[in-house]
Amino acid sequence: MEIKRVCAVFWSPTGNTAKLVISAARAAAKRLDCPLQEINITLIAMDEKEYSFTETDLVFLGTPTYAGRVPNKLAPLLRQRLHGGGAPAAGLVTFGNRGYDNALCELCAVLEGDGFRTVSAAAFACRHAFTDTLGTGRPDWDDLRESEQIGKLTAEKVNGFTDLPAPVRVPGDPDAPYYVPLGTDGLPAKFLKARPVTDPGRCCGCGLCARICPMGAIDPKNVFETPGVCIKCQACVRRCTRHAKHFDDPAFLSHVAMLEREFIRPKENEVFW
Repeated sequence: MEIKRVCAVFWSPTGNTAKLVISAARAAAKRLDCPLQEINITLIAMDEKEYSFTETDLVFLGTPTYAGRVPNKLAPLLRQRLHGGGAPAAGLVTFGNRGYDNALCELCAVLEGDGFRTVSAAAFACRHAFTDTLGTGRPDWDDLRESEQIGKLTAEKVNGFTDLPAPVRVPGDPDAPYYVPLGTDGLPAKFLKARPVTDPGRCCGCGLCARICPMGAIDPKNVFETPGVCIKCQACVRRCTRHAKHFDDPAFLSHVAMLEREFIRPKENEVFW
């Protein structure tokens, strides 16, 4: 196949998914000697943009795992706004050292349903968005090297075919129920209504948190208020330069404590061809 462009497409509120997708796509572009385009769709819920590709594009698309699947507010937007046009694609998910469950299977199903042709897929363990204790320092140098290798091998696979083979097979069920967060007591931790808390002693009112919130949930005129839908992505917490945001919901904190207790052992990345 003749590839004329490699695209790194990512939804990445805290930045780790972006690092891995760009690393893989950059290696593929180098191998194919063609241009690389980075497409940040993290604010896709806030705009009306649509993204169309063709058979001459090689697309690397990545999202984090939320509750064992593609983020539920993101999946319908991917179905509505992405148009594969027969482009070969690699699906990539990140997960916070607990597990990716059915997220990668769902992402590949979304890609196939949108007109892409999946040729590879990967799941990478990363630092958990909720805590630095899980997946500390990841993606690290080894993870990025592995993503580069995936990019290179994906490019070689696509370059070696006159027509693409059957879609890559990934274990899981794209329609499986979402993972139910548990607390330290083993019971469901219900924190859907949790909202970030702003420390008035630290906040300077710059409005960065409102601008980067993927759901536009934070009031740009009063960043102490979050009237919109908060998906707990932690963008506002992780990217505030003054460390003025945090969550103090008891159920949320109990779930974090459970994760830190049960899932401390580093997980391996997984790749599918």
